[in-house]
Amino acid sequence: MDAGPLLARLVSALVQQRLDVVLIGNAAAAMHGAPVTTLDFDFMFRDTPTNLRKLKAVSASLGAVILRPFYPVSKLYRMVDDASGLQADFMPVIHGVRSFEGLRGRATEQPIGGVTLKVASLRDIISSKKAAGRDRDLAVLPVLEKTLEAMTATPRRRGS
Repeated sequence: MDAGPLLARLVSALVQQRLDVVLIGNAAAAMHGAPVTTLDFDFMFRDTPTNLRKLKAVSASLGAVILRPFYPVSKLYRMVDDASGLQADFMPVIHGVRSFEGLRGRATEQPIGGVTLKVASLRDIISSKKAAGRDRDLAVLPVLEKTLEAMTATPRRRGS
């Protein structure tokens, strides 16, 4: 399944509601060229009453529902629409990320579906996965680190 159209629809709704988010996790890593897969989209956002209203409006516009699967121990908001296969997690706190502002400042902007999406830097994605320390995060680290190496490698001169 190509998740691009689904992500484009979600990002368009986020932009329409002016909800400031940064994509993080494997979906963000894939947008940087890492050969990884995922079943959901993970976003960091500021947890404010205004942003929660915006998140609810985004969900309603997509025909999705918002769940709090780990409440009260987690502030994760999960947006789900079974009909389209949408699962997007919105988190105000992410392991290994000090602040939304810092993450946002290091993010790149990538076009998707006619709008722009802020995508966490690969370094931030790696830091968050290391800090989370879950088996599934640790398993993907070598792939992400190899992708980062390839992205930052200095091109060799011919004949050297």
